[in-house]
Amino acid sequence: MSTETAKGLRQPKRANEALFRTLGVEPVPDDKKVAEAVRHLDEFRQKLRSFVVIMENCVKCGLCAENCHTYLGTKDPNNIPAGRADLIRKAYKRYFTPQGRLFGPLVGAEELTLETLEKWYSYFYQCSECRRCSHTCPFGLDTAEITMVGRQILFWLGIGPQLHTATAGAILKTGNHMGLTKAGIIDTLEFLAEEIEEDYEGLKVDLPVDKPESDILYVPSSADFMLNPNTLKGAGMFFKWVGANWTISSRITEAGNFGYLMDQTRIQREMVTRLYEECTKLGIKKIVWGECGHGWRATKMYVRTYSDLPGVETIPLTHIHDEAAALIESGQLKLDPTRNSKRITLHDPCNYVRACGHCDQMRVIMRAVTTNFVEMTPNRERNFCCGGGSGILFDDPAMYEYRILASNKKAEQVRETGAEVLCAPCSICKAQLYPMVKEHKLGVEVVGLIDLVGHALVFPEE
Repeated sequence: MSTETAKGLRQPKRANEALFRTLGVEPVPDDKKVAEAVRHLDEFRQKLRSFVVIMENCVKCGLCAENCHTYLGTKDPNNIPAGRADLIRKAYKRYFTPQGRLFGPLVGAEELTLETLEKWYSYFYQCSECRRCSHTCPFGLDTAEITMVGRQILFWLGIGPQLHTATAGAILKTGNHMGLTKAGIIDTLEFLAEEIEEDYEGLKVDLPVDKPESDILYVPSSADFMLNPNTLKGAGMFFKWVGANWTISSRITEAGNFGYLMDQTRIQREMVTRLYEECTKLGIKKIVWGECGHGWRATKMYVRTYSDLPGVETIPLTHIHDEAAALIESGQLKLDPTRNSKRITLHDPCNYVRACGHCDQMRVIMRAVTTNFVEMTPNRERNFCCGGGSGILFDDPAMYEYRILASNKKAEQVRETGAEVLCAPCSICKAQLYPMVKEHKLGVEVVGLIDLVGHALVFPEE
């Protein structure tokens, strides 16, 4: 299948102007797009020292090329991280450096054009922002920051993927990516409770919604209601075992934050505001986050700064992996790892390991709930991206082939382990890995980490 547009560029389906207007963005006319883009570049130049450092210090050593799964999958020079950054760097040199204004192409400076903006849209949405290049760059330059700058400017111009923009609208309407209603959430959880009782010999697990005076608010990924139900069941079984007084809020059933992926402050702030409003309403004493890589990064790093509500700093915010690992290390969880006896490997989600230092706790859990755990090579912060990070899960056929190409390196890693089960503790990673497993004919089962915990738990009545 061809993934090329009429312009010869691989591009996701873009949102129409009406959809942008629902988010408070008035699309910029074509004849003004270049000038507006240059103006925004100047704003970033003056505001972000890190942006200037990246623009002025890349020496094109090429080390990032062999460490980028996107380039390794597509072999497109514009997908080399340094090459991708050059799509902005050339304009930066032309408009903001003396040598660029004087000598132009001789020093790698070029006028910004509508054609270049089309390349921005293509390549900045082929970068998964995994940040592996920054971990291998001898200068520590974070090319993902350039990708995010480019996406933000494109968003202000009224250029963006249908998936990201529609998702932002769904968040404002329902509080989650999937557009789930409260009735749908309750029905799904009741059904999952029935499945647990049927599969685990009468085990009754309550999956409460909007329960007043709860101690813990659990924030799952909305994808778990549709694609990863065993992750929701595993979380429910975990809270049942520890005797937690917990609930899920129907207003914030989303661990991810597409506002972060788009650099859209309004969406980020809206989700954080709803989170803390629900904490106040339900009497919450602790927030526990579900399995979502970019969601945990956005939460851990930005939630406190995006909330204006008083007293929010007093509510502890943790990840369900942290909770489980702490109980395992203290010997409080009773687990039977033989229930997960197949050969299993662990995929390290990029935002966990390269942004949050979220490595050891996942391995504490894996070793406690499985009998045949094998590491990928490389792993931890050196691990390769699944190929679908930063929301590259476009539902249009034009980008499906790209997603599979971007997963080539991950498929190679999985195949080399000889695993029967692939544990991917992130909802976006799972959504990418399901088709990867199929298209690369890997023959492995994709599961979440908390799924394995739930399956290994030994309850007192057993």
